[in-house]
Amino acid sequence: MSWEENVRKVVPYTPGEQPKFDRMVKLNTNECPYPPAPGVRKMLQEMPYQDLRLYPAPDAKILTETLAEYHGVEPEQVFVGVGSDDVISMAFLTFFHGKKPILFPDITYSFYPVWAEVYGIPYETQPLDESFRIRVEDYKKENGGIIFPNPNAPTGVAEPLSLVEEITASNPDSVVIVDEAYVDFGGESALPLLARYENLLVVRTFSKSRALAGLRVGFAIGNAKLIRYMNDVKFSVNSYTMNMPSLLLGREAVLDDAYFKETLAKVVKTREWMKRELKRLGFSFPDSQSNFIFATHQEKPAEEIFRYLKEKHIFVRYFKQPGIDNYLRISVGTDAEAEILISTLEELLK
Repeated sequence: MSWEENVRKVVPYTPGEQPKFDRMVKLNTNECPYPPAPGVRKMLQEMPYQDLRLYPAPDAKILTETLAEYHGVEPEQVFVGVGSDDVISMAFLTFFHGKKPILFPDITYSFYPVWAEVYGIPYETQPLDESFRIRVEDYKKENGGIIFPNPNAPTGVAEPLSLVEEITASNPDSVVIVDEAYVDFGGESALPLLARYENLLVVRTFSKSRALAGLRVGFAIGNAKLIRYMNDVKFSVNSYTMNMPSLLLGREAVLDDAYFKETLAKVVKTREWMKRELKRLGFSFPDSQSNFIFATHQEKPAEEIFRYLKEKHIFVRYFKQPGIDNYLRISVGTDAEAEILISTLEELLK
């Protein structure tokens, strides 16, 4: 008997490429093109490094209390983790423990099926319509839980709050997780629904709008009972998931709301300019409410454009996946990066 017979075998998530060139335009992983809040840099300089010899507080109150105050909820309603990936993974492990399949869209964040496979959770993907929108009727059947991003990734399409509420209200026996990684760029948050639905969990990240992808901070907000269940599982696996620098620096990012909103406004302004320019060049795309655009060209194949841009050290995301294999996901960069992208595309499409 080979030891490999006892190995758990799954198809892993494929992250975006992280190239290292001195001169490049990196628009493939939806990172924020601007630095974190000034308070983050200040805290880095003042951080009590001698305290790093101590374990961080397992309850992570430094951050959960700050997030609770910012979002107008109780600290007992907030769960934090090592990026929203860690938070969602913990939610899968906690809430999707039944025998019925969980439901999520067929074109969505590609980590969902990976977690389902790793944890042995049955799942069914539900097709989006021809406009890349969720069909609410597909989520009104027996299930062991529901998860979907809003706005969706990789399409950037934002669903109205009424759809989120209809799905949540139609599934009182299931936990409904709304992954709001990109909601700050134009989507409508489901947080106002929490007071009415105890089966709803909203997940957010600091990686996009708060420019802290390198720090790995994510959180979930739900009713206190949901959060308690998640903490029970977390403390059974690893009580010290959040390191002290993440807690302290994450708090500073939340406290500087003016900088946060200024950064969002810059990203949205550049996104809308990119939409106009891409349309002028013959691209079409769903109306993105995120920090990326999911575009296809009327004549040039997406893979050909992807390879041409890569040769020029301009990196975008290409998914060789049925249904979306002629689309490129293009992150919104700075104005200068966006201008380089558009001028390079002009050269290719002449």
